[in-house]
Amino acid sequence: MEREILETLRAWRAATPRKPLLLLGARQVGKTYALKEFGRTSFGQTHCVNFEEDERVGKTFERDLKPARIVNELQFLVDKAIDRQADLLILDEIQRCPRALTSLKYFAEEMPELAICAAGSLLGVTLADESFPVGKVTLARLRPMSFAEFLGGTGREQFLALLREHDLGGPFPETAHERLWEIWKHYVVVGGLPEVVGEYAKRKDDTYEAMKAVRKIQRDLLDTYMADIAKHSGKANAIHVERLWRNVPAQLARTQHGSAPKFRFRDAVPGLRGYGRLSGALDWLGRAELVIRVPVVDAVGTPLAGMEKENTFKLYFFDVGLLGLLGGIAPATMLEYGYGAYQGYVAENFVAQELRAADAGTLHCWQGRTAEVEFLVETGREVVPVEVKSGHITRSKSLGVFEERYNPAQSFVLSANNVSRKGKRRFLPLYAAGRLGRMLAGEP
Repeated sequence: MEREILETLRAWRAATPRKPLLLLGARQVGKTYALKEFGRTSFGQTHCVNFEEDERVGKTFERDLKPARIVNELQFLVDKAIDRQADLLILDEIQRCPRALTSLKYFAEEMPELAICAAGSLLGVTLADESFPVGKVTLARLRPMSFAEFLGGTGREQFLALLREHDLGGPFPETAHERLWEIWKHYVVVGGLPEVVGEYAKRKDDTYEAMKAVRKIQRDLLDTYMADIAKHSGKANAIHVERLWRNVPAQLARTQHGSAPKFRFRDAVPGLRGYGRLSGALDWLGRAELVIRVPVVDAVGTPLAGMEKENTFKLYFFDVGLLGLLGGIAPATMLEYGYGAYQGYVAENFVAQELRAADAGTLHCWQGRTAEVEFLVETGREVVPVEVKSGHITRSKSLGVFEERYNPAQSFVLSANNVSRKGKRRFLPLYAAGRLGRMLAGEP
């Protein structure tokens, strides 16, 4: 599967000077695969050592952090010579060895010619601050597969090319739009975890069998995440973290108008109420990259961060496929696309995931007294409102209130409809949310 992170990795390889690269991201998003594919296509040889699979790797860093000695000893572990000028060295699951993470500082200073990439999950919750080589590494982040990556990973290259290259000044060809909409409905069931996408790709011609296999793998992966929570969040905190995480889709039941509500701690964990009592559990989920936290603001100015209130926000799942599983929404129901208020929340979660994957900027939500715009994207000095509609009806009183009050240079509505425009307001199909994110991030 061709991942968009490969463009970032290739740019890093060509950079001068070049620091070691640290690839971050939640578990199971494909970090190891992406680095090995990068090595296969861009270097003479790739040498990968895994701190979780082989305890001897960690012991290599115990004596001292001198790069020359470390590389020499790692050669015996991989049973190959490591060419510092032509090869790639991958340090996988680096969160298991804080000293290895610290050693990247010395690799940057003493061995800059060696291309070295490290990958880690749960770095934000397993390592102390003193382990992190501040200023000595290049950081990159891998998210679940976007809708565009899903198209490529499931053999739909023609639709991928259209989505990436079509001039959004006019509508997509109607037959292509209808087909992309159908594929998008499959995506919100499958989500973007590579193992799930791979299984779906093998069976996509038989929708029933594909979705059956998808849900099985998603349940297995969910067990993996729960095990991580139990192992890494501490005995006293683990129950709170797990219940809080499971409660994110449960809060769907509170909304009646198809838009995600502000997260409410009441009843999330029995016996505990209020932000102060559960902020630690929420922060853990954020550092583990298992939720997308979107602050809610009631006034707009730049920077938007100055308008935030710490305890007022929305929460979305990091992967829309797992959201459907935990929300108890059957794949057949999602494909029929008529599941009431839940439908709006799923669409919002998808857009949040796509905008974040495109690095469009920190997302916010605006709520007035009787109005709400799902997302605000801050681009330099401009704040761009993005309204999300899960169906074909695109009338938006709330967006009109926002436009009248703040007069944005442009605004966007994402829905089931094809591309159109009305004054400064632009209408795009939901499946083009990632393309919008790239536009707002400054890409073509």
